[in-house]
Amino acid sequence: MAKEIELSIEKPEKLYSVAKALASEVRIDIIKLLNYYSLNVNEIAEHLNIPASTAAVNIRVLEDAGLIHTELQPGTRGSMKLCSRKRDTIKITLMSKSSLHENSFYINMPIGSFTDCKAAPTCGLVNDKKYIGVEDDPRGFYNPDRVNAQLIWFHSGYLEYRFPNTILQEVEPKRINISLEICSEAPNYRNDWPSDITMWINGIDCGTWTSPGDFGGRRGKLNPAWWSDGSTQFGMLKNWTVRKDGAYIDEKKVSSVNINMLKLNDNDYIAVRIGIKKDAENIGGINIFGDKFGDYAQHIVMRIDY
Repeated sequence: MAKEIELSIEKPEKLYSVAKALASEVRIDIIKLLNYYSLNVNEIAEHLNIPASTAAVNIRVLEDAGLIHTELQPGTRGSMKLCSRKRDTIKITLMSKSSLHENSFYINMPIGSFTDCKAAPTCGLVNDKKYIGVEDDPRGFYNPDRVNAQLIWFHSGYLEYRFPNTILQEVEPKRINISLEICSEAPNYRNDWPSDITMWINGIDCGTWTSPGDFGGRRGKLNPAWWSDGSTQFGMLKNWTVRKDGAYIDEKKVSSVNINMLKLNDNDYIAVRIGIKKDAENIGGINIFGDKFGDYAQHIVMRIDY
């Protein structure tokens, strides 16, 4: 798999470090050698017919620039650095942020790809062909087959997802939007069954929507034929959005939480939790629909405008 390093004029120190490392015939020759072998300092020096001290200095420059990887290897006279190439390609962006047009980045996260959960009965998971595990047994939420889930439901608790935020390494987020099809959860279905469903992004409460019911009475447009007519059929497509001026649900402002408060750049992922607060007024559960259940052919879609 190709290993790429991304550089930007917005981070001149890193750009300068890599440019400096490549501005040497000896260091280019070292990288060429490491295309084929992992070598220690003495072996590199012998291949290039240069003093070991010279090889060691140039290896340190390449290591500091993040272009090669080194690890200590036992030798006859103590330890020796074993060197290997760390990168395959280098991408350099010379435009500043002010030069970039506003863009959007999308991820369609399968509903079964949650990284943390707490579910209380009534609860369960199904894929497009059958139940996953045993209905009303929370242990089913740890079944490896959960990644193929197309409908998930629970009376109380939460699911948490981790979205990769690679795009935010070089750009400033202006808006984040999470879209998903959801409704309340009752035994079978009850169209009048309110539930207060909350979303947290990186641990910050981004608003609560009260679902009016657990919807049935007609089949969901995407539901497989084996799914019972007497069970939950479809949800509503809801959008949580956080901008610089606050948090919104379907364009209705629900709090003053702004995108800077979410600290989206701080981790390798963006944590999105969907669930029911313990002190919610209406603890009516939740159904989350995948792209082969309900009315909308999508999982959980994150959009970031930058």
